Amino acid sequence: MKDLTRYRNIGIFAHVDAGKTTTTERILKLTGKIHKIGEVHEGAATTDFMEQEQERGITIQSAATTCFWNDHQLNIIDTPGHVDFTIEVYRSLKVLDGGIGVFCGSGGVEPQSETNWRYANDSKVARVIYVNKLDRTGADFFRVVKQVETVLAAKPLVMVLPIGVEEQFSGVVDLLTRKAWIWDDSGDPMNYQIKEVPADMVDQVETYREQLIEMAVEQDDDLMEKYLEGEELEIADIKRCIRKGTRDMSFFPTYCGSSFKNKGVQLVLDAVVDYLPNPKEVNPQPEIDLEGNETGSFAIVDPQKPLRALAFKIMDDRYGALTFTRLYSGTLSKGDTILNTATGKSERVSRLVEMHANSREEIDSAQAGDIIAIVGMKNVQTGHTLCDPKNPATLEPMVFPDPVISIAIKPKTKGGNEKMGIALNKMVQEDPSFHVMTDEESGETILKGMGELHLDIKVDILKRTHGVEVEVGKPQVAYRESITKRLEDSYTHKKQSGGSGQYGKIDYIIEPGEPGTGFEFESKVVGGAVPREYWPASKKALEPASTEVCWQASLAWI
Repeated sequence: MKDLTRYRNIGIFAHVDAGKTTTTERILKLTGKIHKIGEVHEGAATTDFMEQEQERGITIQSAATTCFWNDHQLNIIDTPGHVDFTIEVYRSLKVLDGGIGVFCGSGGVEPQSETNWRYANDSKVARVIYVNKLDRTGADFFRVVKQVETVLAAKPLVMVLPIGVEEQFSGVVDLLTRKAWIWDDSGDPMNYQIKEVPADMVDQVETYREQLIEMAVEQDDDLMEKYLEGEELEIADIKRCIRKGTRDMSFFPTYCGSSFKNKGVQLVLDAVVDYLPNPKEVNPQPEIDLEGNETGSFAIVDPQKPLRALAFKIMDDRYGALTFTRLYSGTLSKGDTILNTATGKSERVSRLVEMHANSREEIDSAQAGDIIAIVGMKNVQTGHTLCDPKNPATLEPMVFPDPVISIAIKPKTKGGNEKMGIALNKMVQEDPSFHVMTDEESGETILKGMGELHLDIKVDILKRTHGVEVEVGKPQVAYRESITKRLEDSYTHKKQSGGSGQYGKIDYIIEPGEPGTGFEFESKVVGGAVPREYWPASKKALEPASTEVCWQASLAWI
């Protein structure tokens, strides 16, 4: 069994273009997961492996990877920053224990930063803050710290101070150790020196260090008493207080740097290990019944307990469907049979893999705290609970936003309908915020999504991944005519084909009805003997195609 205290399940989230993927790339380089840094603007970033991501220079779908730092296993999910793909952030934060909130040093707290921060609050995810891009023109670390307080209503705990601003940014001062980390301009993240605090920053460092300690010792009455009595506190004791405050979200340790210039990321990694919680330190997931009410039981993070796992993402690739899964309790091995409580069906686990962006490594088993992918699951959707068939339980499901924009598509070739239907079915399983419907009246296939970019990406995936060429247009609106005023008319039926022939006359009145009453029909015979079996046929002839048209019809048989 692995030591769960050395696990960190974290996500990296921010507004678009704040530097999440670049920061992830530096983390992978520093931890030895990759040996060459790939840049986002060159389409070479490890976690941006989709063609659409590489061309646009943005993250479209979350990507998972695993690396190690200071003998700790970091399971990292890099998330998108564009509002159209906010569902990727939501479902990632749902299964994570901690996160790194990245903010642009010049852009500050931007709109999507607020949305992601709110998601993290809802999921009770502990965070550290990283103010990136301090080498940019207009970057101001202290302004961003103030925005975190005023816009996010959060309490930043400043852990480092920047050395220099904009083009002169060269490193940071660690307030706890009173040491300056200074990098050269070679671009190598390992080319740094640890020096004494620059003389012009000594007073500023002491001021912020005092604020740091005062905020930290609020977590421990004994330490606060020692501090108030003037005793010098041990760094280990201060870190213990910071860890507690971070786990309780009393404050958020705040760092700064420039990921693109490879400055400052090491201290963020140290903060992840030192201050973010391990799986055992977060509140266990509550179990619910079929009606969604909490049962009072919890998925305790323990490999010895019955299996409790949540499928939080489905991805289809050339090797088959991948079900990204967070294990909350128990152990999962190849060959095990697991129960999907949403469908009531059991499935056998044939393959387990550990993901590194779009590459995978086969593993034999996984345990509580792990984030892995199961290959070949057939009936699992995002938000489904996977559990031990002998000890079934359901975890709290995910709630997804409704789509806000629609387009109409049709295949360019007559034979493309079936192929398009299969592809769209796979895409809907992957993305719960993407909906597909067929308009019954116009016969159009309607795609619904979270924004223009979202739907543009889906159409591009249809073409490149699934080989379906489609024409895109705006959905048509099917208009109906309705009765607006009273109308009286008649119809005479004459048919002579030998014998007595056929003759009938109908006088009818049509008039508007009250809204919501639907279609009403009344019939009466004025003269002659008209068989009643003729009445339904006349009603059917007058009945509108849709019940949404509210009107009345009266017949007089002669």
